[in-house]
Amino acid sequence: MAVEEGYAPKIMPDQLSALYSDLLQGSYDCVDRVILNAYFGSGQFGGGFRLWWRALNGSDENLDDNHLMRMAGRFSRRLRAWAKENKIPVVYSSPGERKHDLASEHLATHERKPGLFLILVSKAPALVWEAQMTGTGKLGQLVIKEPWPYVNHYSFHILDPDWGHLTIKMSGHPPFGAQVMLNGHEYVACQAQKAGVGFTKQENCFTAVTNAAGLAKVADTLSEQRTAERLRQLCERWIYTTCLCFALDLEEQKRSAFHYQYSVYQMEYSRNLLFSSGRQMDEIFQALIDRTRGPLDLDRVRTIFGDKKRPHYDKRKKNPTRWGVVVETPAYDVIIFKVHYGKMTLKIYTKGERVLRIEVIVHNTREYRWGRSLPCFPDIVTRLKGILERFLNTVGCMNTCFVSDETLERLPEPAQVGQTRVGGIDRNKHRTRRVAEAVLALSASPAGFTASDVARQVHSMTGQPESEYGPRRAAYDIKKLRAKGMVSKIGKSRRYETVPEGIRSLTALLILRDKVIRPLLAAAGQPPPSSQAANPTPIDHHYEILRASMRDLFTELGVAA
Repeated sequence: MAVEEGYAPKIMPDQLSALYSDLLQGSYDCVDRVILNAYFGSGQFGGGFRLWWRALNGSDENLDDNHLMRMAGRFSRRLRAWAKENKIPVVYSSPGERKHDLASEHLATHERKPGLFLILVSKAPALVWEAQMTGTGKLGQLVIKEPWPYVNHYSFHILDPDWGHLTIKMSGHPPFGAQVMLNGHEYVACQAQKAGVGFTKQENCFTAVTNAAGLAKVADTLSEQRTAERLRQLCERWIYTTCLCFALDLEEQKRSAFHYQYSVYQMEYSRNLLFSSGRQMDEIFQALIDRTRGPLDLDRVRTIFGDKKRPHYDKRKKNPTRWGVVVETPAYDVIIFKVHYGKMTLKIYTKGERVLRIEVIVHNTREYRWGRSLPCFPDIVTRLKGILERFLNTVGCMNTCFVSDETLERLPEPAQVGQTRVGGIDRNKHRTRRVAEAVLALSASPAGFTASDVARQVHSMTGQPESEYGPRRAAYDIKKLRAKGMVSKIGKSRRYETVPEGIRSLTALLILRDKVIRPLLAAAGQPPPSSQAANPTPIDHHYEILRASMRDLFTELGVAA
């Protein structure tokens, strides 16, 4: 698959991505985990199953529980004999084991070649027919065993050249219901490799990409209308010749007209933000959780999911854990922010060191009136994308956290001007603040300023004699400001000028400290004044609002009584 030159990924409309666009190296949307149900339509009701049995065996005289069980046993024996002959491992997995992880470990230690490479056997509920007999010994009604019994399921792990690692989990009992499990990131990785797009992948996440536009181009193909047909072709490429053949050979499949239909059971859609700095990503994520967890009430969540009326009846009483906002810590240093809404979940979590993933999951499409058949796949993707973007817009509007550009952290660190190494800037020292004030006062000089000008300005503000602070010390302080990019030298002269970006940060620190923080701290521990100014100015109003807010904050923090 070739990537078109000049392709540019779509501009993301959501508020959160736009808010932190300057901190991102790139981003991409991707259909993530997909689970398709594969079912034999005629085998879902008694009359259809009976007609299929007649087509397979010529009559339904031998349609009884013994023959149904023998068919399941034949499936197992054929599979084990073929696997032994072709040296394919057949492994029993216990409940709770992550089968995909077992298969990934097997792939990591064995040669990767297309085709079936591992079969896992486990117990799971499945549709099983029971043949009831009449008093005369003839076949009566066919009924489905309730509740569904636990029977052997065979997970066929397959390496596809176009879709990567996929799993087909099939029941050993007729009508041989199956689930096809795949991951969109595997598909994108295969297609990106064919297109020559370099990337670094960790599990199901791209942590580094050489061509973000090319990767976005490949990922966007999963949202196209023709993806449904691609998925159907993928399923039929393997399910009949690799899985069902152990129950029914190709001639039996043709004679009985056994043919699977497919529907979408589960789907995940994610937006992945690749940050330049992992520290900034963690800072944003933590602030995002703190600022948005409370305001996300059920009414707002309902709007995000595009559902003003549903649920049709209150399911929260039966399963209260599936409604609301939660923060989970499944492992050390792993935090997942979740919004549950019935059979749908929104998640925000980190992948790798610099990737923030926002994901929407529909756990069972049957709960929603979207359509479940495979041709509805693109429509489901569009709906999930809309939910994801509404969520990001809501979070972006609520989240106003401030992300440091590392100015505060780097000020005290040593730096270098040319070959000379100088110390950092300690903003808490009285001398540093006076030098900053002097440079700020001289910044309007059209011809710049010298070290002597700075020394004289400090003398006029503090009254210090020249013996305590002279041009030599001023020159060293100016050199420290130059190392931080706040002051620059004018040509080869001994005159200097301020740099707008750098001095703006230092000025803000001075103003906030002297004009806001100091008076607010002084007023926080004092009782409110009994009388107010007769003619308050707008600044007085702003100050009073700040003073009251800061006092409430200090009270919460325990700073003020």
